[in-house]
Amino acid sequence: MSLPVFIADLDAVLEGTFAALPEAGQAFTLTGPEGRHAVSVKRIAVGEKIALVDGRGGRAIAEVTATRGKDTLEARIVEREELPAPTPTVTVIQALPKSERSELAVDLLTQGGADRIVPWEASRCVAKWQGAKRGKGVQKWRQAAIAAAKQSRRPRLPEVTEPMRTAQVAAMLGEFDLVLILHEEAAAPIAQVPLDRAGSIAVIIGPEGGVSPEEVEQLTRAGATAVKLGPEVLRTASAGIVALAAIGVRTDRW
Repeated sequence: MSLPVFIADLDAVLEGTFAALPEAGQAFTLTGPEGRHAVSVKRIAVGEKIALVDGRGGRAIAEVTATRGKDTLEARIVEREELPAPTPTVTVIQALPKSERSELAVDLLTQGGADRIVPWEASRCVAKWQGAKRGKGVQKWRQAAIAAAKQSRRPRLPEVTEPMRTAQVAAMLGEFDLVLILHEEAAAPIAQVPLDRAGSIAVIIGPEGGVSPEEVEQLTRAGATAVKLGPEVLRTASAGIVALAAIGVRTDRW
């Protein structure tokens, strides 16, 4: 069974600064929410080993030397490594799902290996992030990504950006080698799209009501290619992990 994973510096990850892990042989103290999770929830004991990640590919194995109170764990770093980023990188531009499926979508995208997740305020989205909901929505997605990354033993956390409108999404598409927009009326299946020369891929996923014709036109004009994921029409929350799996088996990501 794989070792339980904890984020070495959760505050740094939430701030986007990603503090480096200690070197092998050094002592380390895990405190705060991660320390509480290790000591009070997982009940990690002295002598056990845990995995520490920095959120950007750094991973260390640590042996627990002591626990104190309900939220402090002391350990010694046994080994440390830097894991390379997957190639090609995959950004998922995810239309906002309905509230009950919103965090599920992020959970599945994280499990599937998305490198970056962009909340998309598509025209047909039922969910609306307005006012204070924008900040809360992003925070919930980031927390969901952290929890899913730990559960799936990811050393590299996906970046969750600020929400974007369609014009903003269209403006960013030029940074990718390949952009795919999942569309049930597309003629070309994703299996026929050449992926071997793409170092960076973006996948655009529409809301429950589908991508509007105007948005399809705007995004394809900006460089996106409409593709069909399969014979079934998938829910917006599950389409992303299926697309990531299709890309994974056809590239060096898997």
